[in-house]
Amino acid sequence: MVNQERPVKAIVLAAGKGTRLQSDGYAIPKVMRLAAGRPLLAYVLDALGFIAHENIVLVVGYLREQVTEAFPDCAAAVQEEQLGTGHAVACAMEALADYEGDVLVCCGDMPLIRQETYLALAEQHAREGNACTMLTGTSDEALPYGRILRGENGEFCAIVEEKDCTPEQREIKELNSGVYMFRAAELRQALGGLRTDNAQGEYYLTDVPALLLRAGEKVGVCCRELGKEILGVNTPEQLEQISRLLEE
Repeated sequence: MVNQERPVKAIVLAAGKGTRLQSDGYAIPKVMRLAAGRPLLAYVLDALGFIAHENIVLVVGYLREQVTEAFPDCAAAVQEEQLGTGHAVACAMEALADYEGDVLVCCGDMPLIRQETYLALAEQHAREGNACTMLTGTSDEALPYGRILRGENGEFCAIVEEKDCTPEQREIKELNSGVYMFRAAELRQALGGLRTDNAQGEYYLTDVPALLLRAGEKVGVCCRELGKEILGVNTPEQLEQISRLLEE
């Protein structure tokens, strides 16, 4: 289990509208979509059961009252504009202004990641004394996720979002899951260095590990065979697939 003497809080990204899920006419935040009868976010919070709800910050945006009313025990940070994952985490860090412990960042629309996976990430982060440890992995699924770039000696170099990948980089099998552990102070500083010179014109959280490396901080990679755990929900078809998997 996570060392209880080492404080851990969590930021769950839950502000999205889920535009491609809106064709059914129901106005509902993406993380409140039902899979096997429960909101996607409920499964994520279950897996984060080793962190007390009062130590979890939900980044909310679209129809945020639906999220905060369903999960009133969690703190909430409002992302008024959708300016990227880096911006979302920066909004949450305002609610953690005086906090200096470890921060787990994950996505509210990825209900298949198991508690043991989150724990493995947290334990490696603490053991190695990293400023940042990212969860990466391989999967047989064809997914539009960022790729992990490594150097000649296998060391982490950067994450490249799929939209910014060269054809060669798209062939890389190690994917970014979007789940990270950070030391709060180093994360706070790196967020201030984010820029929007990318294909989406957004503040990418994926740029933070490389910024930390350049600042001389220690960045680690927890690479696992994630299989279907790494699946998220963006389309009705993905929601149906995840519902089937949760019912198995």
